[in-house]
Amino acid sequence: MSAHPGFGAHTDPSFKSQPRSTREVVRRVGVYLLPYKLMALGTITFALLSLAAAFTYPKLTQHVIDEVITKKNAESLTPVMALLIGAFFLRELFTGLRIRLNNELEQKVILDIRRDVYARLQRLPVGWFDQRASGDLMTRVIEDVNSMERLLIDGTEQGTVAILSIVGVLTILFCTNPLLAAVALAPLPILIGGALWYTLTAHKRYRAQRQAASAMNALLMDNLQGIRQIKSFGRERHEDARFGARAEDLRQGTLTVMRAWSIYSPAMAFASSLGIGLVLWFGGTQVLANKMTVGELVQFLLYLGLFYEPIGRLHGLNQMLQSARAASERVFDIMDATEERPADVSTNAPGISSRPPLGWRAEGKVVYTDVGFQYGADRIVLRDVSLLAKPGEKIALVGPTGAGKSTLVNLLPAFYEATSGRIFIDGIDIRSIELEKLRKQISVVSQEPFLFNGTLRENILYGRLDASEADLHAAAKAANCHNFITRLPDGYDARVGERGVKLSVGEKQRVSIARALLKNAPILILDEATASVDTQTEKLIQEALERLMAGRTSFVIAHRLSTIRNADQILVLRQGEIVERGTHDELLATDGLYAKLARIQNTTFIEESFEKLAVH
Repeated sequence: MSAHPGFGAHTDPSFKSQPRSTREVVRRVGVYLLPYKLMALGTITFALLSLAAAFTYPKLTQHVIDEVITKKNAESLTPVMALLIGAFFLRELFTGLRIRLNNELEQKVILDIRRDVYARLQRLPVGWFDQRASGDLMTRVIEDVNSMERLLIDGTEQGTVAILSIVGVLTILFCTNPLLAAVALAPLPILIGGALWYTLTAHKRYRAQRQAASAMNALLMDNLQGIRQIKSFGRERHEDARFGARAEDLRQGTLTVMRAWSIYSPAMAFASSLGIGLVLWFGGTQVLANKMTVGELVQFLLYLGLFYEPIGRLHGLNQMLQSARAASERVFDIMDATEERPADVSTNAPGISSRPPLGWRAEGKVVYTDVGFQYGADRIVLRDVSLLAKPGEKIALVGPTGAGKSTLVNLLPAFYEATSGRIFIDGIDIRSIELEKLRKQISVVSQEPFLFNGTLRENILYGRLDASEADLHAAAKAANCHNFITRLPDGYDARVGERGVKLSVGEKQRVSIARALLKNAPILILDEATASVDTQTEKLIQEALERLMAGRTSFVIAHRLSTIRNADQILVLRQGEIVERGTHDELLATDGLYAKLARIQNTTFIEESFEKLAVH
């Protein structure tokens, strides 16, 4: 069923899972078992001990029939039954110990895999996430990791025990009655052929099912985050239809998997039953011919059950293997993604120190030299941008939407890598600075502040986790948010809700400014955010921003002309290039684009004024 048209109908094609061989999947997943070799060996040992106890049941049953019941030997019945009950007790005891140890091993491995996947996600470049749906990533980290782990734990333990069980039982069967053992193997070609068919055709079905589950989860997360927009536009029925389409895709994908299993599983069960029927047929003729006893036939049939039971388990493991293989491919797509670049001293030009000194705190001198950036080969965003920001200067960036302002500042903390040119902080190429050390020098306050679903205290302390209570309050006071926080019933321990939904826009912005103040970085990137607040709130935010910018090299993406009048430099960008630069007065004197903008704008926003200029 095709996806219903609308937002998010498609995901990035480049993120489709790449096919991988079963051998590669098993090898890579198996690495996570190495730290727990003894635990894995313990689970297999307990499983084998349980199996050994089960192996006594057919022999004891044969003894009861032939030696006790047939010969009416009542005195032997009690000790034999005591042995049988003891065997059952040991079987279940070892099974319980196996399950307990297996569960502990399982959770340790899940934790290791999930932490590795999350750690890799944290170290991927910002641009990597631009075309990835959050719901899809969550499905991979949660559901696919679980499926992947089942291959490792259940496959290792049950597969090993099943194979050893089959070998052991076959040995007993051939030692007991070679003719009946050969008859029992008659359905083997059917079992092998069925397993090959299922294995060779299942992977595509499971992959489609996992992709459908990810698409549905991605839409669900997107809609939950945009629930206010859905309600404000009255699009509930539209979203019902979209979600229904995704749910239908998942239903069809799951049914495709189940239909194949509904053919495969009964067919394999019939083949096993066929083997038992043939043994009973030929064994019955031998009993009638007095070539074997009834007890020996029953013993053989019980052992045969122990032969076909692990074969059935292997069929189930095969199903699990195909599901886990599809899930593992999706997890490894994350694990194999290229991390953010490491510090590379080879990129330093002659005369420039290769690395910042230990405990380095930048003075704040920033230089862009012929910097360019593009998304792919056909979308150029910046062209040969050069600028110099001295320590403590305020650099304002103005221009129409799409001029490259945000991209320009996002290159400084290496959220994106420049495709040409170089960027320096205090004379050091940022490519030779470790990312963690580089980003400690830069605070970012975005136009749409993001708050985590925690307390106000936790959100502000995110700027410096080891800050004292006094530092926390000082930052909040400087950001003009201490007063409204203390008026809340829980004060700094009040929860802000998802993305800060319990706070107003102005309150969220001031909390984000407090967080940046607490970080106390020498360089500031500020996407001014006073456009959507009332005059009084704007005044509070503007005061907080002035305190934040004091003594720091600040890059301000300006939306109001009043914000940039006192900037040390104003850079006017258009189509990825700096077309004018200077102070407010200097640019007015040149009577260029900025001067025309200033004349148009009174209370309107800068970007709106650029649009008006474009029209005229």
